Amino acid sequence: MTAQLIDGKALAARVRGEIATAAERLANDTGIRPGLSAVLVGDDPASATYVRMKGKACDEVGFKSHIVRMPGTSTQDELLEQVAQLNADPEIHGILVQLPLPSQIDPDVITLAISPSKDVDGFHPTNVGRLVAGDLETGFVSATPAGIMKLIAEAGIDPVGREAVIIGRSDIVGKPTALLLMHAHATITVCHSRTADLAAHTRRADILVAAVGRPNTVRGDMVKPGATVIDVGTNRVPRENGDGYRLVGDVDHASVADVAAWLTPVPGGVGPMTIAMLLANTLKAAERAAASSS
Repeated sequence: MTAQLIDGKALAARVRGEIATAAERLANDTGIRPGLSAVLVGDDPASATYVRMKGKACDEVGFKSHIVRMPGTSTQDELLEQVAQLNADPEIHGILVQLPLPSQIDPDVITLAISPSKDVDGFHPTNVGRLVAGDLETGFVSATPAGIMKLIAEAGIDPVGREAVIIGRSDIVGKPTALLLMHAHATITVCHSRTADLAAHTRRADILVAAVGRPNTVRGDMVKPGATVIDVGTNRVPRENGDGYRLVGDVDHASVADVAAWLTPVPGGVGPMTIAMLLANTLKAAERAAASSS
């Protein structure tokens, strides 16, 4: 058996095409064009790259892209003031504050300050609570978990009644993915750093989501034959020839591909879907703003 790759790039391109069409229709019907603001505090190179990618994605689908750059010496109060301005701006429908933040700023305080109606990252407790309650329409679901569900559907896998194992219990990926799969009627196991005999759990999984941030954690002998494996990891490791770095996932793709039926590549799997679903949340926020103002 050789796993079939789930092409996240192709799926994301289709989703972005649908978003672009809907955004143009919204602008023509209401005069409202979706607007996404990204706030970058400091000069972290990876964060700057992510913000540029999000800005480019906005341009591609016809959104207004608004980037706020603040020095790394900014205070928490200064960032809170910036967030308040964006909350009050009717042309901004989605707000994301790029993490990590400098040590003098508490990210939880900033998350609470963002209006839940503009929290397209899905991190505000109001939106997390809606997810826990199974209200997937009123709030916003975090982009990466939402993208994971799209990828599972792209493989033609119905989660109902299946065993799903998530490796990783982060608030951003692991926990919300477990909740989404639970709401989709899968049977859920969440594994983490203190799980005894990880392989005993993963070998039961019809759907296996690896989101632990450690290269090649999942090997072929840990995977159930015919499973669907979603690799969330993006880990930089030195190239064998010593010339720079390459990206690898949390899954040892060479061995897992011989066992699984479906597998997401790294890069080109979950990553493109994360940005696509962030755009989908921003479109939803703009559509709600248009409905409330009509």
